[in-house]
Amino acid sequence: MDKEKRILNAILETIEEGIYVIDQNYTVEYMNRQMVELFGEGTGEKCHRLLNNSDTLCPWCRASEVFRGNRLHWELFIPKTEKTFALTELPLKNPDGSVSKLCIFRDITERKKREAELAASEERYQNLFENVGVGVYISSKEGRFLDANQSFIQMLDYESKEELLNIDITRDLYVRPSDRRKFQEMIERDGRVVEYEVEFKKRDGTPITVLLTSHVRYDHQGNVLGYEGITVDQTERYMMEKKLREAHDFMNKVIQSSPSPIMAADLKGNIFIWNRAAEETLGYPASETIGKMHITKIYPEGLAFRIMKMIRSPEHGGVGLLRSHPMLYVRKDGEVIDGSLSAAMIYDDDGNEVATVGSFVDMTERIEMERTLRSTQEQLLQSEKLAAMGRLTSQIAHELNNPLFGIMNTLELLKSEIPPENKRRKLLDMSLSETVRLAEMLRKMLSFSKPDQEEKGPVNINTIIDELMLLHEKQLRENSIKLTSELAEGLPEIYASRNQMRQVFLNMISNARDAMHEGGTLTFRTWHQDGHVYIEISDTGQGIDKENLNRIFDSFFTTKDTVKGVGLGLSVCYGFIQDHGGDIRVNSSSGQGTTFIIDLPVHQAPEQEQQNKLDKSASTQ
Repeated sequence: MDKEKRILNAILETIEEGIYVIDQNYTVEYMNRQMVELFGEGTGEKCHRLLNNSDTLCPWCRASEVFRGNRLHWELFIPKTEKTFALTELPLKNPDGSVSKLCIFRDITERKKREAELAASEERYQNLFENVGVGVYISSKEGRFLDANQSFIQMLDYESKEELLNIDITRDLYVRPSDRRKFQEMIERDGRVVEYEVEFKKRDGTPITVLLTSHVRYDHQGNVLGYEGITVDQTERYMMEKKLREAHDFMNKVIQSSPSPIMAADLKGNIFIWNRAAEETLGYPASETIGKMHITKIYPEGLAFRIMKMIRSPEHGGVGLLRSHPMLYVRKDGEVIDGSLSAAMIYDDDGNEVATVGSFVDMTERIEMERTLRSTQEQLLQSEKLAAMGRLTSQIAHELNNPLFGIMNTLELLKSEIPPENKRRKLLDMSLSETVRLAEMLRKMLSFSKPDQEEKGPVNINTIIDELMLLHEKQLRENSIKLTSELAEGLPEIYASRNQMRQVFLNMISNARDAMHEGGTLTFRTWHQDGHVYIEISDTGQGIDKENLNRIFDSFFTTKDTVKGVGLGLSVCYGFIQDHGGDIRVNSSSGQGTTFIIDLPVHQAPEQEQQNKLDKSASTQ
C-alpha cells in the first residue's frame, strides 16, 4: 500500500498541471510540485489565501458544487499569477465518508493569447473585407460568387449579398461575355491579373468601367477552385478626369480672358503661358513666344535676373512672392512701357522651384492721368493761394481806406486855410494829389481782389454730382475707395455758379481721398426740405480731431503736410457757399469718418419770388 502511494505521489509530482486537494473547510491537504511553483507552498492553509491572498472565499469559488458531487470543467483567469487556467474539479470520497475536492490547473495562457490574436486577426480581416472602399469578391471557376463585401454589392446596385451570389457572372456581370473568357485565360496562365480594365453591368444593366485585380484559389492538389480579387470603379476617376479637364479649360479661359497680361516661364526662362492681354500689350503673339522666346526679351537688359532675386527675397512680399513692383517692359517694336509686376514662384510637391508666373498692369495711362491730376492740383493750389492773397489784399485795402480818407479830408481842410498863392499851398496840393493816387491804387486792388462774380443760373446739384462721380470713380477705385450715392429724385434746382459748385465738391472728394489711406467708402446724398437743397458728403476716413473742428474753415489752416495743401481749400468752399446764401456744417471725430452737410436755397422764378414777397408782406400786416 505504501509502495502504491509512493508511486502515485511520484506520478502526481511529474505531471505538468498543478494539482491540489482541499477538504470541506477549504483547507489545502495536498499540492503537487507544479502547483507549488504556480502559487507557492500552501499546504495547511485556506485555499482562498493560497489562490487569491484573501481571508474570504474567492469570488469565483465553485467548491460547493463539487462537494455536492458535481464534476466541473471551466476556465479561469487568476490575477495573482496573471495567467488563465483550464480547471477540472472533481469530488474525492475519503475512507471516512467525507468528500474533498481535487482541482487540476492547466495553464492555457499562451493558447488563449494565440486564440485572441487569431480572433483579432480574423476580425481585422473581416473588417477590412467589409469596410474597404473597393469591391472585394470570391468566386468559383464555374462563374458564381461565393462571397462579396458591401462595397462590391453597392457598386453593382444589388439589394443584398444573397441576390448577388445568385447571378451568373458570365451572363449577368460582364457586358461582353468574351471578356470573362479572356480574364480566365490570363489568370489561369499567370496565376494573377493586375488592373485589367473591363466593363461590368450593374443590376439594371448600366455599364461601368472597373479595374480588376485578382489571383487564383487552388485546392491542396493544385486544382483551380476559383478566384479572389478586388474591383475599383473607374466611374469616379473618369468623372474626376473630366472635371480636371473642365477646370483646366476654365482656368485657361480665365487666364486668356484676364485684362492684365499674364505669362509664365520655367527656371530656364522658356515661356509656356502667354495670354491674349500679353499679346496686345507687348505686341508678341503667343505663337512666337510659347516654347520659342526667352522671358528676358521683354525686360531691359539685366532686369529679369534682378526680378528672380527679388522673388526669392523676403523683402518684397515674402519668399516666393513679388507684390506690385514698378517695372519697365520692352514691346516688340522696341517701345519701353511703364508697368507694375506681381509675380510668384511655382513649387512642386517636394518644395522645389519649377517655374515663375507673373501678371503686370500697363501703367502708362494711369501715370499720364496722375501727371495730369498733379498738374490740375498744382493749378488749383495756385488758384487757392491767389484767392487767399486776394482776400488778404482786400482786408488790407479796406483797413487802409478809412485812415487814407481821413488824411484826404484833413488836407482839404488845410487848403481852405492857406491862400492859393502861398508856397505851402503847392505842398498841400502835391500831398493831396499823391493821397488821391494812393486811394485810386487801393480801389484798383479791391477791384482786382473782388472780380465780378461768375455768372449764376439754375443748376441741378444731382447732375454736377453725377458728372464728378463718373469722372473720379476709377481713380477712387484704384485707391480702394468705394463711391456710393443716394440722390433724391425730382431735386429742385438752385441758383448758383456751376463752376464754383464743381470746385466745392472737387475739394470735398480730394479731402475724403486723403483721409482714407487704406480705402473706405465715400457717399453722396441729397434731399430737399423747407425750400432748401441739402447735400451730405460722408467718408469712412480717419476723421478730424475735436480740437480742430472749429478751425477747418480758417484760411491757411491744415492738418496735411505742406506737400498736400496750404489750408485754403475748405475756406474757399466756405466762401463760395456763403456767397450763394447757404451754409456748411461738419460732423466728425477721430477715427470715425467725416460728414459735411451743405444746404443751399432752392431757386425761385422771378414771378414766384415776387409772389412770396407779397405773401410775406400780407402776413405781417
